Amino acid sequence: MTEKQSESEKAALSKGKSSPNLLMKMENIDKYFGKVCALKGVDFEVKHSEILGLVGDNGAGKSTLIKILSGFHLADRGEIYFENKKIKLNTPKDAKKLGIETVYQEQALAPHVSISRNVFMGREPTRGLGFINKKMMDDNSLDVLAKIGLRLKDPEAVVETLSGGQRQGVAIARVLYFKAKLVILDEPTIALSIKESQQVMDFIKQLKAEGISVVFITHNLYHAFQIAERFIVLSHGERLTDVDREDTSIEHLSQIIISGKHEKK
Repeated sequence: MTEKQSESEKAALSKGKSSPNLLMKMENIDKYFGKVCALKGVDFEVKHSEILGLVGDNGAGKSTLIKILSGFHLADRGEIYFENKKIKLNTPKDAKKLGIETVYQEQALAPHVSISRNVFMGREPTRGLGFINKKMMDDNSLDVLAKIGLRLKDPEAVVETLSGGQRQGVAIARVLYFKAKLVILDEPTIALSIKESQQVMDFIKQLKAEGISVVFITHNLYHAFQIAERFIVLSHGERLTDVDREDTSIEHLSQIIISGKHEKK
């Protein structure tokens, strides 16, 4: 919880209620895998139209936390609120219905099929007699790609022929088209060139411009620091700090991650 939150906001949070500027809140989350504690008492909040950097070393608990928010894992303890309502996420379908979409680092794209098929994968529009409306898919896929600044000409181009940055663009366009409210990006710039990474960060800025909140999970603090407005640091399943970008630095965040110690207020 940041220093700048109002007293009424802090009071609301302490009672398990969302304040008006919060889109989502996870409160006191525990998760065990057998005897291994993956998360211990984690609080995690995302504001409306915010880009949040979720950072920490390998094994910090980032993936486990996000898989709970995505409906892949059930928390052993804790509560989740979305748009001021307490929710239960039993499956990924539950998360998607709320507008929570996750783009994993492997992108979950089908490399051997077209751009338009990837944008609409599993949600293909149909016409009479159940036939797929291919023209609608082709036209709308190019439109939504252009909306994030990716101007491709051929919706029939096979995804494996695209650059790494363009592939991420297709994955991001898909969640934009289907009206996501919260997009979780898992290492979206990993293994990309400098130019491609910048392209992906431009895509993320466009999501914010569309009013969509973004959780940017990354090991690359230099990338995150360019676009994230706030940072949450996890280590060994615990939250170490929650700090606005203007109140921190790359060096400061690195020190917290390396030390693995809670930041003193």
